[in-house]
Amino acid sequence: MALIWPPMLLLLLAIPAGAWLYAEIGRRRRARAGVLGGLDRDRPDGRRPGRRTLIPASLFLLGLMVLVIALARPQATLGLPVRQGTVVLAFDVSGSMAATDLQPSRMAAAKAAATDFVKRQPSGIAIGVVAFSDSGLSVQVPTTDQAAVLAAIDRLSPEKGTSLAQGITSSLTAIRVAESGGNVDYYTNRSPAPDPTPTPAPVPPGSHGSAVIVLLTDGENNENPDPVRAAQAAADAGIRIDTVGIGSQAGADLDLNGFRVHTQLDAALLRQIADLTGGTYYAADSTDQLHAVYENLDPRLVIQPQPVELTSVLAGAGLLLLVVGAGTSFLWLGRLP
Repeated sequence: MALIWPPMLLLLLAIPAGAWLYAEIGRRRRARAGVLGGLDRDRPDGRRPGRRTLIPASLFLLGLMVLVIALARPQATLGLPVRQGTVVLAFDVSGSMAATDLQPSRMAAAKAAATDFVKRQPSGIAIGVVAFSDSGLSVQVPTTDQAAVLAAIDRLSPEKGTSLAQGITSSLTAIRVAESGGNVDYYTNRSPAPDPTPTPAPVPPGSHGSAVIVLLTDGENNENPDPVRAAQAAADAGIRIDTVGIGSQAGADLDLNGFRVHTQLDAALLRQIADLTGGTYYAADSTDQLHAVYENLDPRLVIQPQPVELTSVLAGAGLLLLVVGAGTSFLWLGRLP
């Protein structure tokens, strides 16, 4: 157990002085009673309560000690059940996302949709950000810190080609690392070769309800490997992919490295990926429906160590001891201690 304000414990030194003062007052009261003819004033009827006089005083002292400890604000680390879920936002940052068939650009539209989605999420949902073009990179590990997630989204900008498979694979890795608590072993040429990891048996698509990938892209895949095979890997792991189509069916002309190319939304591929994994396809003009991503999320119940302040518990216990001490003193002695 840790204390936030440990100097408050110095007040415990005043309790022995208070106990001595209480004992001295009781001794003088008994002395005066003897002078008046031996009548014991500890009870109105003159009967001696015996050792019971110590009980109220002891309860009072114990109550004061507990209240002083409460003032020091003790904390304990407890394993508490917490409902958690993981959402990975996989952003297409290929050059085609600079197209302006969505104003002001596809990338800006994707950022706006993701930002609105992040702000709607409850505190127990960890959100990660993956950026992919011709390769995939986790730019923000799944976290419940919404400010960090929004900052990662804001840093994204269009770059090279498009490999949806790289985005899906990087997202699956981010989910695996997040759910393992970050305890992932990495193999290097300085460490012995690990035993081959057996391939887990496939599970029904979408059955891993506590995690989801949100793929924000125009769907124009022009890099290997095959995105459908990557989607099948997600489906076998039970992780659904909700796809968000950024762009228009008509498309737009775009200047890339001195070449003028035409780029348009590949909605058919995004629907195929969503259907294969048990997810949902959202068009760019329906991004306000993205809240359904969380509604379909089934957070898992985990035991997580968390610091819990015990001040209110100890304060309540201390007050209860004082009340019981006062009650017993009034009942047995006819007065408060």
